[in-house]
Amino acid sequence: MAEITAAMVKELRERTGAGMMDCKKALMETNGDMEKAVDFLREKGLAAAAKKAGRIAAEGVVDAYIHGGGRIGVLVEVNCETDFVAKTDEFRLFVRDIAMQVAAARPEYVRREDVPEHVIAREKEVLAAQAANEGKPEKVIEKIVQGRLDKFFKEVCLLEQPFIKNPDITVQELLNEKIAKIGENIVIRRFTRYELGEGLAKRQDDFAEQVAAMTKV
Repeated sequence: MAEITAAMVKELRERTGAGMMDCKKALMETNGDMEKAVDFLREKGLAAAAKKAGRIAAEGVVDAYIHGGGRIGVLVEVNCETDFVAKTDEFRLFVRDIAMQVAAARPEYVRREDVPEHVIAREKEVLAAQAANEGKPEKVIEKIVQGRLDKFFKEVCLLEQPFIKNPDITVQELLNEKIAKIGENIVIRRFTRYELGEGLAKRQDDFAEQVAAMTKV
């Protein structure tokens, strides 16, 4: 495996406009071959997505998805650049897939930048305590925490979750593919997920007391 340097990542980023982590992954996948890495990003739609990311996406749709006979409901807003694209089957099917993803995978945020700092700080404290309790050396705890924090983001951030219809790609990769195919910037702006009875204290009846009450004369 060729050594992937910061200079290589910077060069690839400047050539494609893709994100730093995407560029690093592309170079790792292609053993440091710059041209193959460029092609890798283009095939994944990452380069095209990055170039369109700054364009205003003020159109789109709000979709509602109900699952399980009314037990789970999702509202999701996905934006695009033009009303024409917002009305296409391709775009609306994508929005429906996102709503189904939210229903099935229970994300809490769209992207990791949306996670509040106090949530991240609390998670780091818990993960550090876990690592210490496992007897990990203090000098490697920070690295362990970062690795586990990345896993946390993949669980709670929609864009980092495996896509339910194809777990080989993430929702971010699916989004990039749609941007490249449709030719407009697409932004998953927000979502709300409802689950019947969520957060309510459920009644816990004592079976023995019920039987006693039924047998009283």
